[in-house]
Amino acid sequence: MKTPFSLPLIDADVEAEMLDTLHNTGWLTSGPKVAALEAELRRLYNKPALCVNSWTSGAMLVLRWFGVGPGDEVIVPAYTYSATALCALNIGARVVMVDVKDDFSMDPEQLAQAISPRTRAIIPVDLGGWPCDYAGIMEVVNSAEVRQQFTPANERQEALGRPLVLADAAHSIGARYRGGFAVDWPDVSVFSFHSVKNVTTGEGGAVLLNLPHPFDNEAEYRFLKVFSLNGQTKSAFEKNQAGGWRYDIIAQGLKVNMPDVCAAIGLAQLRKYESELLPERRRIVDQYNEALSKHGWALLPPVKDPERESSYHLYLLRISGYTEKQRDALIQKMAEAGIGTNVHYIPMPMLTLFKNMGYKMEDYPNTYRLYENEISLPVYNGLSEEEVRRVAEELVARSW
Repeated sequence: MKTPFSLPLIDADVEAEMLDTLHNTGWLTSGPKVAALEAELRRLYNKPALCVNSWTSGAMLVLRWFGVGPGDEVIVPAYTYSATALCALNIGARVVMVDVKDDFSMDPEQLAQAISPRTRAIIPVDLGGWPCDYAGIMEVVNSAEVRQQFTPANERQEALGRPLVLADAAHSIGARYRGGFAVDWPDVSVFSFHSVKNVTTGEGGAVLLNLPHPFDNEAEYRFLKVFSLNGQTKSAFEKNQAGGWRYDIIAQGLKVNMPDVCAAIGLAQLRKYESELLPERRRIVDQYNEALSKHGWALLPPVKDPERESSYHLYLLRISGYTEKQRDALIQKMAEAGIGTNVHYIPMPMLTLFKNMGYKMEDYPNTYRLYENEISLPVYNGLSEEEVRRVAEELVARSW
């Protein structure tokens, strides 16, 4: 028996939605399926949602909307996938990295020390689906000290009066925080719908707006819709309607819209996410916890406490006492048993691009301490109880 690390869910509902797109709508790029997916996101999270072609493009779109560019600083955790930093680097901003807490999330105390008059945005990361300490983060950015040193460069920055909190919610669709959803706290959240995510469109993502007064989130959604289509006031679908050909270009936008052929996959999954898909992921994680909690060397990942509940995207197990070399050997042993595992993630300061920029791993000791013995176990819809049991048994047999 082979158990891959991850598999996308392609079931009868996905097939039916895709066939409807291909045979009945007459449309492939952004059209009725994207509109339906955005409507379903709005229904679930009570926020305007803009579908885009990747998490990275969605984050870049928001940073550009806020006027972030050369000379500005964007604060990110050192423990994340590189896209969290690249979205800022790709528009000319400088990335400032901070260390993380023991639960893999951005440390508000480290954040407070890193904010400078040049800080324009902060990107906390819900790693593995575990929500950040958003109350702590928002307390920092709303403090009198941070507001006083913030010098706005445009009308949107003046309206906010502080750095933008743009949540990297790539892993955390459906995650809960303080009685609501995690997306109820940051100014903006961006989901990822990449092939390995809880909900997938193959490639894609969504921007959810939660901007405070005096922003009009509906008006900003309408602008971002245009901004994501090269600043064009009508989509190709709208132009294709009778007499609708005339359009205008009102902003120097990006071309980052999601196609209908992608949206159809996500739409079929999102309709049953809260009722079926998320509970199944919870069941898998609970089964791992039950099996591994008996072993003192197993450092279980955070998934639920009185304030937070994960989206159960990743199972970030750590092996107490393991070195990086031992962890890598365990991954190889699991592969030999036909079981795919992974590591999330190689910290950015260890990667060539960022080392060449001057970032040093020794500046982020807790990040390395978490990384060196972390191993991610398979979690995906369709993973059976028998497979989960086998993964846990093989891991126990090969760990010590």
